[in-house]
Amino acid sequence: MPSFRVIFGVGALRAGVQPPTVLPSVAEVVAGLTTVEAHSVELVGGEPRLVIRFTADDPEHALRIAAEADVTAGALAQVLSRRVLKRVGGRWLRIG
Repeated sequence: MPSFRVIFGVGALRAGVQPPTVLPSVAEVVAGLTTVEAHSVELVGGEPRLVIRFTADDPEHALRIAAEADVTAGALAQVLSRRVLKRVGGRWLRIG
């Protein structure tokens, strides 16, 4: 099954949200829909990014999963950007 990543650039947290809860909450939503292979927080250019790697049947399925994750991420923090990538050979290519 193909591997995908959804990457959220996030800003300010919503009122009452504790930082350590954001990534696990978003990853949990994805895990309810498919297999989560990995998840992490990256800091790129001073911007925190949530990265969730998961499996999906095809790019359309991956985009639907990412949209569900986006709802949860947006409820917890300001979402500044969202990218969905597919693993092709040794590279990650943007889809959608």
